[in-house]
Amino acid sequence: MSQTAAASKSVKFIITRQDNPETKSYTEEFELPYRPGMNVISALMEIQRNPKNAQGQTTAPVCWDSNCLEEVCGACSMVINGKPRQACAALIDKLEQPIRIQPMKTFPVVRDLVIDRSRMFTALKRVKAWIPIDGTYDLGPGPKMAEKKRQWAYELSKCMTCGVCLEACPNVNEKTDFIGPAAISQVRLFNAHPTGEMNKEERLEALMQDGGIEGCGNSQNCVRSCPKGIPLTTSIAEMNKDTTKHLFKRWLGV
Repeated sequence: MSQTAAASKSVKFIITRQDNPETKSYTEEFELPYRPGMNVISALMEIQRNPKNAQGQTTAPVCWDSNCLEEVCGACSMVINGKPRQACAALIDKLEQPIRIQPMKTFPVVRDLVIDRSRMFTALKRVKAWIPIDGTYDLGPGPKMAEKKRQWAYELSKCMTCGVCLEACPNVNEKTDFIGPAAISQVRLFNAHPTGEMNKEERLEALMQDGGIEGCGNSQNCVRSCPKGIPLTTSIAEMNKDTTKHLFKRWLGV
């Protein structure tokens, strides 16, 4: 595209806004001059710099979350043209116009596109998605992880807690307490770690409680939507197997 053609082209947005958690949402249209290489985040930055809607009226700058701008932090998750994804990786040239931007519905809206992802982090706390090291740092090097296990564990470690898998999952909503695919996959990751394995049974017990792994309806939306291509359904299947084994061992008193 020539510079003259690019200068005459514009990009249209329809953004769902909400002034605070108690008010109703509404849409507002914006139109920006096209620039090569634009993504949704750069467009939102332009709207923030010059907050005028498509009618030329001055309005409040659109609020959103972002951090790394390279699809690592997971902060800029939003629904773009009906698909939950990262705004930093959403290139304008590959999006159908008008570009419709909405906050993810699975999480409470704080303002505009800013959401409260506490539900996701609470789920990670519930399954102890960390490796406790207190008192072990002076015991010398821990056991090494087999290379084959390390390779698939690395894929699970790519999770950036973006919440996209929870947004895509029909079983995660305000009427359920299902912890979602991300937390289940993290149980598999930390249970595979030589040190994290010490708390394996605690994590499996957490998955067996209400809102745990039984809440999965096997829609497989999560694995299709994950920006990092994490094999979430494989993790769910493996944890289903492990919790069943753990249940039988508990019954048999082994």
